[in-house]
Amino acid sequence: MATDGLRLDEHPLDRTTLREAALVARAAFFTDPFYEFLFPDERFRSRGLSMFFRAVLGHLGPRARTATVRNAAGHVVGVALWLPTGAYPQSARTQLSQLPGLLRSMRRSPRSIAHGNTLFAASAKVHSKEPHWYLQLLAVMPPLQREGIGSMLLEHGLGMVDEEGVGSYLETQNQENLAYYRSFGYRLRDTLNPIAGGPVLYTMWRPPR
Repeated sequence: MATDGLRLDEHPLDRTTLREAALVARAAFFTDPFYEFLFPDERFRSRGLSMFFRAVLGHLGPRARTATVRNAAGHVVGVALWLPTGAYPQSARTQLSQLPGLLRSMRRSPRSIAHGNTLFAASAKVHSKEPHWYLQLLAVMPPLQREGIGSMLLEHGLGMVDEEGVGSYLETQNQENLAYYRSFGYRLRDTLNPIAGGPVLYTMWRPPR
C-alpha cells in the first residue's frame, strides 16, 4: 500500500477541511450509479454533489465521528463518516440543519428530490436494528483509490467498532464495492431496487468481533 507521506487525522472538520472533504466525496461519487441516475447532467451533478456533501459533512450532529487522511501537503485525500451505536437515525435537529443544503443541491430537478426521498425511505426501512456503527460515508480521491487510503480509514473506524464489540453496517449503490467491503468482514444483507429503472441498493453487515 502506497501510504508514504499520508497521515490519518481525527480533528473535527474546519472550514478548509470541510471544503476539501466535500470535494473528495464529490470526485469519489461522481460516477456512482445512483448519483449518475439522480443527476444525469454532468455539470448539474458536479454542482449538486458539492452542495450535497457540504450539507452532510457541515452538519454532522454531536455524535458523528469523522476521520480524514491527508497527504504530505496537508490536503484531504480521503474521508470517512461514522455514526456510532445509537446515533442513527440522526436527531431531527441535525436532519433539519442538513435539509436546506440537500434541497438546494437538487432544486433544479424535482425528479431528483423525489428519487432521493424514495431511496432514503427504502434504506431507512431496512436499516439494521442491532447495535452497530453505521459507515455513512467512505470516500477517497479517485487517482489515489486502491492505494491504501480507504484501508487506513476503515481499519481506524473498525478498531473502534471492535473495541465496543458491536457490528457495523453500510450501504452502497456500486456493485464493484462489494468485494472490497467483504475483505474487511462485511457480508451482503439486502439487495433493493427502490426506484423503477434505477440502480440497485446493497446493504452490508459486519458481525461483532
